Amino acid sequence: MTDAVMPLSGVRIIDFTQVMLGPCCTQMLGDFGADVIKIERPGVGDLSRSFYGERSEEAMNNAVFASLNRNKRSVTLDTKSDEGRQAALDLIKTADVVVDNFRAGVMDRLGFGYDALSALNPRIICASGTGFGPTGPYTHKGGQDVLAQAMTGVMEKTQDASIPKSIYPTTLCDYSAGMHLVQGIMAALLMREKTGVGQQVGVSLYDSMIAMQMQEAAQWSKHREVLNWAAMPLTGVFDTADGAIVMVGAFKANPLQDICTALQIDDLSPEYPTLSIQRANKAFLQETFRGVLASNSSAYWLDRLEAVDLLCAPVRSLGDALADPQTEINGMLCPMDHPVLGEITLVGSPVHLSAAPMSVRHPPPRLGEHTNEVLQELAQRLRTEAAE
Repeated sequence: MTDAVMPLSGVRIIDFTQVMLGPCCTQMLGDFGADVIKIERPGVGDLSRSFYGERSEEAMNNAVFASLNRNKRSVTLDTKSDEGRQAALDLIKTADVVVDNFRAGVMDRLGFGYDALSALNPRIICASGTGFGPTGPYTHKGGQDVLAQAMTGVMEKTQDASIPKSIYPTTLCDYSAGMHLVQGIMAALLMREKTGVGQQVGVSLYDSMIAMQMQEAAQWSKHREVLNWAAMPLTGVFDTADGAIVMVGAFKANPLQDICTALQIDDLSPEYPTLSIQRANKAFLQETFRGVLASNSSAYWLDRLEAVDLLCAPVRSLGDALADPQTEINGMLCPMDHPVLGEITLVGSPVHLSAAPMSVRHPPPRLGEHTNEVLQELAQRLRTEAAE
């Protein structure tokens, strides 16, 4: 597929982002055709380049950085110098969207806030991902995934009161906020088609985590009742003789009866007929399931549970999931040759467009790899505009 027919071909993104929230957003825009110009600090670059704490070329092009930065061109500019700042402003004059994920107010202090940029380019869309939003009591705090988990109630809930509270082991908040930022940018681009002018787009880790709990929030607001999907009485993770499975006892007329049938035990549903009674006796029910499921293999129990149409699955490692044929069939493996790392397989896009599949036009860039190329393009454009 050529750039010309990609959904976002012709859209230029000036990308000041780093780490994850912003880069996962701009990578998705790049995957579908946008020209993403990544502005990086000379000699340092995106903080993800320092994942190993080293400055070797291999370390600064590590797999963590690579996972978030394909389909981008890297330009190194010292935006605190007059020359670097002017180059950035000249690029922004040619752009459609400027994206950052600094603390609130940083872009204004750097001279790249919306008021300043819209005066240069009224069509510009300024999209920011922050920790807590542009105003309020927490704007001074650094935004970080784990903090958002803690402050929004996500970390407080566990499957069982006996389980210690812990950090969710993947970047739940960064990714969800990054995808919300994609949505906001796309909505702003559509609105600009109608109005001819840009606007500000804002998302935060905090808001994204509140939004992810929309069902729980409604239940709490109306009934002051904690809704915890992981703590449902017939749902849980259970060890088997050779691994572990997850079982979801829900969405059926009498899931407890079906569980008992699959586990070949006496039907407990007459004694525990309602959800409220099952909740009150969760410890007994779960211990009963646990004792039986430990007696045989995961494959054995999955076959029996699926035979009565109960939702269940094996608990697998990421390596197992990546090796599953379904992952490749779904287009979620993105192998490429990297000039520093060699062969590397990245995760593809979860968004599948039948007429415009995601394409890799640029491997994750080396620091400043495209500086000369982009600045030469800019100089030619400025000369052409001056001549006109």
